[in-house]
Amino acid sequence: MSRIQRSIQRKIARLALPFLICSCSLAERKREPLNPPEINQLRDAAMDPEQRLKLFVQFERTRLTSIEQIRTDPKVKDRAQQIHDLFQDFLDIYDELNDNIDNFVQRREDMRRPLREVIAADAEFQSRLRALKASSVAAKEDDKLPEFLLTTAISTVDASTQDHHQLLREQEEANKHKKH
Repeated sequence: MSRIQRSIQRKIARLALPFLICSCSLAERKREPLNPPEINQLRDAAMDPEQRLKLFVQFERTRLTSIEQIRTDPKVKDRAQQIHDLFQDFLDIYDELNDNIDNFVQRREDMRRPLREVIAADAEFQSRLRALKASSVAAKEDDKLPEFLLTTAISTVDASTQDHHQLLREQEEANKHKKH
């Protein structure tokens, strides 16, 4: 390698270093949507689709309940940031739920019972998210919810509900053929 090539590489490295450091610090700031006890519970239920998906539903339900409580509690400090973080956690956990469903389907697990429970939770989440949206529209400016995250949560749950229904139909159809 020539001196000129080494010089160019060093210059590129010096220019790239700040970007690398910046991207590493941003990666470190990513919030973990689950707390350590929740992570342990999921680890314990790693191979059981029904138990694992129930846990995800429980964690999502907890985030929505926290949003509803924080929203109405006048003593809460930094309300907007807490609600924003809880919505982001809800979305991250919901994505993880869907990833787990995909993994269990790939392993050819019988997902009929867990999917029924997820679909029931989907209906609950749709209702609660729409109620939050309706109350946010009528709220004072300071009490409004983060519109983008709320809209994203609603559309994510709506789309996933359709996917969950379709997957359940496919699982039921496949089970019919196994019996015959």
